[in-house]
Amino acid sequence: MKTTVSNGRVTVEQDTFVIPDLTIKDLLSAIPKHCFERSALRSSLYVIWDFFLIGCIWKAAVYLDALVTPEHISLPSPYLYSFARFAIWSLYAFANGLVMTGLWVVAHECGHQAFSESKFINNTVGWFLHSALGVPYHSWRISHAKHHASTAHMTQDQVFVPKTRSQRGLPEFNPEGENLEGSSVTQEVMKELWEAIGDSPLAAALGAASYLLFGWPMYLFTNASGQKRYPEGTNHFNPKSIIFSPHHFMQIVMSDIGVVFWAAAVAASIYHFGFSSTFRLYLAPYLWVNHWLILITFLQHTDPLLPHYRASEFTFPRGALSTLDRNLLGDLGTIMGWIGATTTHGISETHVLHHVNSKIPHYHAWEAADALRKRLEQAGIKLQGRPSGWGEMYRVFRECKFVEDDGDIVFYKNAYGLAHTRPVFPDHSASDSGVEVDTGKEL
Repeated sequence: MKTTVSNGRVTVEQDTFVIPDLTIKDLLSAIPKHCFERSALRSSLYVIWDFFLIGCIWKAAVYLDALVTPEHISLPSPYLYSFARFAIWSLYAFANGLVMTGLWVVAHECGHQAFSESKFINNTVGWFLHSALGVPYHSWRISHAKHHASTAHMTQDQVFVPKTRSQRGLPEFNPEGENLEGSSVTQEVMKELWEAIGDSPLAAALGAASYLLFGWPMYLFTNASGQKRYPEGTNHFNPKSIIFSPHHFMQIVMSDIGVVFWAAAVAASIYHFGFSSTFRLYLAPYLWVNHWLILITFLQHTDPLLPHYRASEFTFPRGALSTLDRNLLGDLGTIMGWIGATTTHGISETHVLHHVNSKIPHYHAWEAADALRKRLEQAGIKLQGRPSGWGEMYRVFRECKFVEDDGDIVFYKNAYGLAHTRPVFPDHSASDSGVEVDTGKEL
């Protein structure tokens, strides 16, 4: 942001976000019809492929581990043999964590009924795959469907809901020292907000790290980062939770049973094979899965560029278009970006399309996303974020601290009370010969 300082007041030149006025019909009509087709056979082949990759990565790790002996390789220190084995199994956990995240994505598609045309097949496969990863299938499927219906809605969305100024316990809004848009703030107010938030590079790094490590189970168990109007104690395991309706009761029970089976299987593995083996082979990749879920989904829905809506300005298309496509691991280069995208079935790279229509399977999502982007570009809308990674997680964590209690369309402000973006509405008065030209009319 371009910043100017005058008379003790900081003013920034904000970027603009075009508030969509497209209908869902506009968006869906841009997508080729065959992209909506679902095949149980084709989807199943991806499940088989993921398990095959997991087996190959395990076999490679076992093979390399066996080579790390004085008989096969000479190292200057005996400690280096232990270090080499640690490196091998660390790479194993990282790689299989990505592939297992791909399996999680397929299970997630089952919840959206995108795996096949059959609801029974979808729910059966989804229950087994998600239960194997410690996820309560129906419980999360239901809350996730609500998230899709109300993405970026301040009082209806289910996850990654911004905290407001009052919810963070910050100093009250001072109209003489700042504006609601976050484009102009006095240095005195900036200092007050900074001290109240307590932001620092170390605090941001630790906060982001704890979010990546514990964010997923904390959301399931305590509604962390979830809808703020839900009562304390809200979680995904109580069939009577406010998240669910009475007719969901047995589905939640079945989900809980799946997680109990998973926990029992992990405990049995620890008992028979030892904690070390169980951790190395399953739990370490499993922790990577939880890490990737939070990193991917947090960065899809959190950025200084993205708006959040209150009821008067919310529509389904606006919510669907309040998310970003990002290349997972793209910050590490083209090859790692390709690995990140393919192992996780493009869940990060085609996420905007996924919110426009969640029944499109991942193998059609690439083509459908390209077609949708062309339609959005005609409306002056670009929803491509920076590549996903730890650096981006840290940047966004520092830039997105709170939103204002007032305003129908709000953007994140940082620890100084400055917002990166302001909303504009499309102005179609310049349209010529039926071609829309979006000049952007400020809110």
